[in-house]
Amino acid sequence: MTRTIAAGEFKAKCLKLIDDVNESGETLIVTKRGKPVVEVRPAPRVGKPKSIIGMMKGEIKILGDIISPIDGLEWDAMRDTDPE
Repeated sequence: MTRTIAAGEFKAKCLKLIDDVNESGETLIVTKRGKPVVEVRPAPRVGKPKSIIGMMKGEIKILGDIISPIDGLEWDAMRDTDPE
């Protein structure tokens, strides 16, 4: 949602309007002589993600086989270590 306000009114109520924009998430267009000159909107939220699970979804692409050993080398975990 967008709200429009004249520059003179914005000047008089600047700090209150900035708080309102931050709380509501609403964009504010400031006009001079009826023409839009500035857009005030909330800054992107920065900080910890809500959950680390899935935060990289769509960012990583796996190319090839990530399960098999490299160059046919046998891993210790793949050996049969059963003493029987």
